[in-house]
Amino acid sequence: MDSLTRPLAVVTGASSGIGYELAKQFAQNGFDLLVTATGSSINEAAQAFEELGAKVETVQADLATYDGVETLYKQIQATGRPIDAIAINAGVGVGGEFTKTDLQEELNLVELNVASTVHLAKRVVKDMVDRGAGKILFTSSIVSQMPSPFQAVYAASKAFVHSFSEAIRNELKDTGVTVTALMPGATETNFFHRAGLDDTKVGADKKDNPAEVAKQGFEALMAGKDATLAESLKTKVQGAIGTILPDTVTAEMNRKLNEPGSANK
Repeated sequence: MDSLTRPLAVVTGASSGIGYELAKQFAQNGFDLLVTATGSSINEAAQAFEELGAKVETVQADLATYDGVETLYKQIQATGRPIDAIAINAGVGVGGEFTKTDLQEELNLVELNVASTVHLAKRVVKDMVDRGAGKILFTSSIVSQMPSPFQAVYAASKAFVHSFSEAIRNELKDTGVTVTALMPGATETNFFHRAGLDDTKVGADKKDNPAEVAKQGFEALMAGKDATLAESLKTKVQGAIGTILPDTVTAEMNRKLNEPGSANK
């Protein structure tokens, strides 16, 4: 299969974690790739994807900025190829008491997790609809279903992503374009360390395997499902509980997981 017939996928936040594993899924399943991350580590990641048989282009851009998203979209256009699938996955967390967390870090979180998601979708979805084909995967989270004290802004950002995903899925139902939300639970990535959650119960507990999370997300995307809770039974149970119990109850449950120092309790 040459580059004229191989499908092309875009993956954001592809240098590590779930995004890296999603890109591997695409590469293993016959896709070429356009991958992006903020730092130069995206270039090392690209070599791993190429070893799986994909032709890979990289874009180093900060998607928390308007210009970063536009840079990525220009690169997408420059390929001259239709985007068959896109995983809008880049995101960041901030943990801690809201009265003590850094405002700029949280505004950056909103720009990356919320604004860039809308911005990139606005650019890419119209192209897919005009063509009558395409698959979109948003990385949401299990916490999109429940308030999360000590990750208040992060959980709210994922609630936005989930609602947005389900809404545009409905809008696009007759267009040939499908939208899927991937809802991981706590997954073994750099996320918790970067978010300052190392001393929390959720940060210290056993976590899901990112490769398995990505595999389930990829399969749900290919099947055109609306959402998938990935990866373990524990995550699926937590997700189900989150849709049944009142917000006040799930907020208290999450408080016990996310409270600073809770790893030692």
